[in-house]
Amino acid sequence: MKQAKARILVVEDDAALLRGLMDVLVFNGYDVIGAQDGGQGLKAGLEAQYDLILLDVMLPIIDGFTICKEIRKQKPNQAIIMITAKGSEDDIVTGFKAGADDYIPKPFSLREVMVRVEAVLRRTGKNLGDQEIHVKGIFFDGKNLRAELNDRSVELTRREMDIILYLHRYRDRIVSKKELLTEVWHYADADIETRTVDIHMLKLRKKIATLLEDAPFITTIRGEGYRLSQL
Repeated sequence: MKQAKARILVVEDDAALLRGLMDVLVFNGYDVIGAQDGGQGLKAGLEAQYDLILLDVMLPIIDGFTICKEIRKQKPNQAIIMITAKGSEDDIVTGFKAGADDYIPKPFSLREVMVRVEAVLRRTGKNLGDQEIHVKGIFFDGKNLRAELNDRSVELTRREMDIILYLHRYRDRIVSKKELLTEVWHYADADIETRTVDIHMLKLRKKIATLLEDAPFITTIRGEGYRLSQL
């Protein structure tokens, strides 16, 4: 039986860039729908089912961050890649806070687009699971994406939960950034330049700090990677 094509929504107001992205995705075998403003993009993202949404930040009518947040409310597992301005770390951080799975900084190469698209699509449906684990007294609920300690709790993204579950699974050793990109992000090319792991770790540590205060949770071993702090 022929495998169904993955369906991708591209929301981009630059007509030439939208056409270029759609062409390369169609060439690589995807079923692609385009939207040229934020209003159309939000409507399409909420009303139809997509395996992935490619979403520009700067859009007329409704910006990409708002669209991402609204779609996340109704479709928590929707895969979303944000397209950000070159070198704008604020956009990248804001995109992750809004619920993006990854980002592509402008200007970008078609190779980079395909690497990130294929990585997110490989991840879709292949989360580490809905496990429930306890680490340093914190209850991590993989099904409901929450971390709880005593009467306090924080919400986690699926990616943040996957990071914790992976580090817990291999808690007896250091896990490198490349390994995380391969096993958690599902990048085929783990040498691609990205600050995705660093930014996710920063966000995750801040969330856990609200539960543990100053107690260490994830330790960075310079030049080698990460591991859960010893219990």
